[in-house]
Amino acid sequence: MESLVPVPVVLPLLAAALKLAIGGRLRRTQAFISVGTLAVVLAVSLALLVAADRQGPLVTNAGGWPAPFGISLVADRLATVMLTVSSAVTLCVMVFSQAQAYADQEQAAPLAIFHPAYLIMSAGVSDAFLTGDLFNLFVAFEMLLSGSYVLLTFGGTESRVRAGATYAVVALVSSMLFLVAIAVTYGATGTVSMAQLAERFTPLPGSVRLLVELTLLLVFVVKAAVFPMSGWLPDSYPTAPAPATALFAGLLTKVGVYSIIRLEALLFPGGPVGGLLMWAALATMLLGVLGAAAQTDIKRMLSFTLVSHIGYMVFGVALFSIGGMAGAVLYTVHHITVQTSLFLVAGMIERRTGTTSVDRLGGLLGLAPLISVLFFVPAMNLAGIPPMSGFLGKLALVRAGVADGSPMALTLVAGGLVTSLLTLYAVAMTWNRAFWRTPPPDVAGAGTVLEGEESPEDEEGSAGAEGPGDAESPEGAGGSGEHGGPGETHGSGEPRGPGEPGAGRARGTEGITGREIVTSVRMPPPMIGATAALVALGLSYTVLAGPLSAFTVRTAAELLARRPYISAVLGSGR
Repeated sequence: MESLVPVPVVLPLLAAALKLAIGGRLRRTQAFISVGTLAVVLAVSLALLVAADRQGPLVTNAGGWPAPFGISLVADRLATVMLTVSSAVTLCVMVFSQAQAYADQEQAAPLAIFHPAYLIMSAGVSDAFLTGDLFNLFVAFEMLLSGSYVLLTFGGTESRVRAGATYAVVALVSSMLFLVAIAVTYGATGTVSMAQLAERFTPLPGSVRLLVELTLLLVFVVKAAVFPMSGWLPDSYPTAPAPATALFAGLLTKVGVYSIIRLEALLFPGGPVGGLLMWAALATMLLGVLGAAAQTDIKRMLSFTLVSHIGYMVFGVALFSIGGMAGAVLYTVHHITVQTSLFLVAGMIERRTGTTSVDRLGGLLGLAPLISVLFFVPAMNLAGIPPMSGFLGKLALVRAGVADGSPMALTLVAGGLVTSLLTLYAVAMTWNRAFWRTPPPDVAGAGTVLEGEESPEDEEGSAGAEGPGDAESPEGAGGSGEHGGPGETHGSGEPRGPGEPGAGRARGTEGITGREIVTSVRMPPPMIGATAALVALGLSYTVLAGPLSAFTVRTAAELLARRPYISAVLGSGR
């Protein structure tokens, strides 16, 4: 079984290389390569999850070099559960992105560029979860970041490039800080093997341990968007293509959370920064959810709730107990799935109406009942309505906080409850305005062309130039291909008269490549299916609450014991 451990890292890289060599040709073959690769990764991840739970950590040494001389890939319970959930998410989002590209007649560019970058990012995420080497963790971060740069700025529109610049600066600064932390660590211990570091940090002077811990923790809180290092996220994620935004929301910050869990449990157990983490968790929860409650755009509201609910995971880590760690792992699994599905639904809302601004939305429950259900279920799950997994994860954290009994832990319990109520308020306000109220007159109707930022019509000032929206609607897109229907608007949102130039066009939505797209009543079935699969996965955590909770408790016990990880990597004699 150990031979399967590198597969989630190696297979996507090989597939990306093959797709880059093929370019934009053989579209059906390329689509099969992308989906088939991620399906195999998911199957392997499930096999590793079962094996790690039954046998303990599985270890593979790259190149046959044993630790600490070589790079070890370690599949323990924490790594495999994160790997399995992330593999399911990447597969569903890939199916969604392919359907969107075909519906928008943008198949060539996504196949040639978007999909290879996507697979490289997937390999980086898998490597981050599996690596047992601190420097290889840095490599994994750079791998996933290199793919995310492409996905975030894909299409080259002004808003995407601007957001990408902010994201790149933050990522590069944190990467440089990570290198400094690795250099200090190696200088103090003579190794970067995590298992060996767990042994060598203990006898070091307290000041040296604290310096290394704080430096690494700063790197990971930036990656996880923990307050006060969370300001970059709400301005970066909403501008990306819908599939990229969903994947970023589900996975990228969770890699940072995973690294914090591994850092505090394996390298610095019971370190002096627990109180600092508690304050950071409280501020992240409350400030994030207050930002969410003030938003009038669905994607920005979801971005702020993403930041806020990272605080729950840090809350569990800071308690440093089996109950706290188990709650953190359970909530991370829940949040990856639910947050990704909500961003996919937001992408479908934008495709249906041309906007995600609740000021310009209304009546979606009648206009798009299936999309409404796909939004409502994960939104209530995110808010923690019983008996959904969001409630179960919060309940586990509350119980762990009460069991701790310290004033700060009880303060965090109160902050978590307030955050949950404000999350419910934010999603309820979005539901009331976007789905229940009477539609405003400027909601884009089916067949309305939604112009990208750099569309030819912007440059020529003419509505007569033919674009993707003027062509015959692709099969499955659901667009009528006819313009002049009700709901057509100016770029400002004012309704156009039937004889005005540019009738049938609305501003504000772009396809994957940043080009104009056409609103559609019927979504392509794979887009609906992929989103519904993630919603169902989120609900399955409730059905499997007993086994899942027991698994997270075993995961937390293994993390805090540390010895199973160290012995698996360095040998049973250690």
